[in-house]
Amino acid sequence: MAAFGSVFMPQMALTRFEQGAWSTPQIVPADSISLHPGAHVLHYASTCFEGLKAFKHGDGSINLFRMEKNVARLIQSSGLLSLPQPDAATLSNMIIDIVRQYASDVPEPPGSMYIRPTHIGTEAAIGKAAAPTASSMLYVLLSPVGDYFAGGSKPLRLLLEQNGARCAAHMGMVKSGGNYASALQPILKARASVQADQVLFCPGGDVQETGAANFLLIDGNEIITKALDSSFLHGVTRDSVLTLARDMGMVVSERELSVAELLERAAKPGTEAALSGTAAVLTPVGTLIADGVEHKVGSGEAGPATIKLRQALNDIQWGRAEDKHGWLTRI
Repeated sequence: MAAFGSVFMPQMALTRFEQGAWSTPQIVPADSISLHPGAHVLHYASTCFEGLKAFKHGDGSINLFRMEKNVARLIQSSGLLSLPQPDAATLSNMIIDIVRQYASDVPEPPGSMYIRPTHIGTEAAIGKAAAPTASSMLYVLLSPVGDYFAGGSKPLRLLLEQNGARCAAHMGMVKSGGNYASALQPILKARASVQADQVLFCPGGDVQETGAANFLLIDGNEIITKALDSSFLHGVTRDSVLTLARDMGMVVSERELSVAELLERAAKPGTEAALSGTAAVLTPVGTLIADGVEHKVGSGEAGPATIKLRQALNDIQWGRAEDKHGWLTRI
């Protein structure tokens, strides 16, 4: 399997917002779009996107995981970026229609079909630095992906960044390309300086998220993670993992977590830490790097709670466990 997200299906679903109305969605070639060089998105970053997956079950059916959550978040992101807000039913049908067209291409577990709805501002108006785009384009790309852990689930090294944030505090809950771009330089510098895999942004000592995933600390029977606010992304996988943890009788604490408390708890033998996201579900964290000092998290390896939670979520996605929460949409 090629690198994650580098292969695409030849067609995509697309609709345009022009003159105050959305066009009827169409299935079009995915290898090109027509965009004016002065398009609002290219100059003022009016763009947001989502990431969700379709899974093939043992009975041959194709199932979308928590599509309604991703659709709702894209609508929310669009509104916060002053992009035209799409209709939930229309976007859902676009996702279902394009996945149905390529149902036979959905890989067997542990692979899946990665789905990338994308919304961009298209008005050619470079004078609109302080005004929203009047037109936009919404499309849904598909990318078949393999096992994210094909090479083994290696615990990550995280650099704790206490002087900077991933993005502007009021933009954290928007899944926008600009937020990822703003985190790229700190991540590259962390890789070069201390061989870190990611940066855990902790502005003012407040543990938030990494450049591309939410952060979870597991101490015995308790999961600790930052309470939802506008400063960081409200991850669908994060919500799913916390729900399953509650089902298992674990204590979920959504609250402020300081760097000092994080390092104190990480030093305990049984502590675990993980990053949650659509691609990897839960990725174990083995080392935290703060002020030039490396701190091992627990044993430094993937812990039993992380493995158990990841497997529980995968089992639902792959149709090997009961979908008690109604997360799957069969198409």
